[in-house]
Amino acid sequence: MADQQLDFEARSQDVRRVTGRARILALSVFVSACGLGLPGTASAYGPGEGQGAQQPTGPSGAADGKGTISATAGAVVYDRSNNGSGQSAGPVTSTTTWSPPACYYAPKYTPAQLKAYLEPIWAASSTGDEWDAQQRDHYVNGHPYKDFNQDKTGKGYWWDFYVTPGREGDPAALDCTKPAFWVDSNTNPPADIPQAVTPKVLAELAYNEIRVPSTKVTLAPADTTKVNLPTWAWLDGAAFKPVSVTASVPVLGISATTTAEPVSLKIDPGTADAETYPASGVCRIRDGLIGEPYATGKADETPPCGVKYLRSSGDGSYPLKGTLTWKIHWTGSDGTGDELPDGTFGATQNVAVQEIQAINR
Repeated sequence: MADQQLDFEARSQDVRRVTGRARILALSVFVSACGLGLPGTASAYGPGEGQGAQQPTGPSGAADGKGTISATAGAVVYDRSNNGSGQSAGPVTSTTTWSPPACYYAPKYTPAQLKAYLEPIWAASSTGDEWDAQQRDHYVNGHPYKDFNQDKTGKGYWWDFYVTPGREGDPAALDCTKPAFWVDSNTNPPADIPQAVTPKVLAELAYNEIRVPSTKVTLAPADTTKVNLPTWAWLDGAAFKPVSVTASVPVLGISATTTAEPVSLKIDPGTADAETYPASGVCRIRDGLIGEPYATGKADETPPCGVKYLRSSGDGSYPLKGTLTWKIHWTGSDGTGDELPDGTFGATQNVAVQEIQAINR
């Protein structure tokens, strides 16, 4: 029996490596078309009763910007009500090589749903008679599962892999090679499955959903400045508050909230013929403010955040870029939590610089 199980899993890995991308697409179409419902069940990870999972309404990672709650990855539900919004909002980019998991395992099918998914494939002989026979033996004939575990309806789920949206073409998306497996309610998935969904995995998926406001910098003078004139730079403090996304698997009763908080603004003047304030070009947040708005009477002061251009831009302009760094951390429903890599999001704006020898302010 053990040898047969190992052979089945080895063959599953071979098939998934060859047809993984096609299967990913097929599963996406199947889930979207059928609207697979996962009714509530006792949580496998925590106390209490799970709630019915909302069904996919669009590709995961496509934040709607309206703060609505929607499911975008099968059994995973995202609450974006505290996320950044607006047309100019965008995703953060990790400051390291880290990225969210390309694939993970979570509940996907009831017994009837797995039956409805696999039997048409077997009937079409799309994976070959020998392989279909092995699958029937595995899921129907009792080696080890019998009749898709339909006698356990309401007492657990078939778990299978999901691919993180945007990672479909990533070779790492094919790392989840284990065939669909059963997990009873109130039971953790097998320990040999490192990609099984947990609050930490949910936190990393929520990172992928974070959206932050545009970092277009307010300048004084605005749009057009002068050579050797300190130009003040700041951001609207009201727009730059912590944002967060909560990811959950309602049928398991687990969740994680990932929060991003702005910490600093980096000014890149767009030319080497410029000086920044401070010299590093990094403006730290102080008293909730990013930079300081210019006010009458400050003409002779050095701006705490800004730039001074040393050469005219001629008939063109310089592409000034402001990049905001966000500190990111998460907390899980099981009391776990930690930091995740910082994220950045930037915007570029054109600044014209005129040559004027004498300036009266």
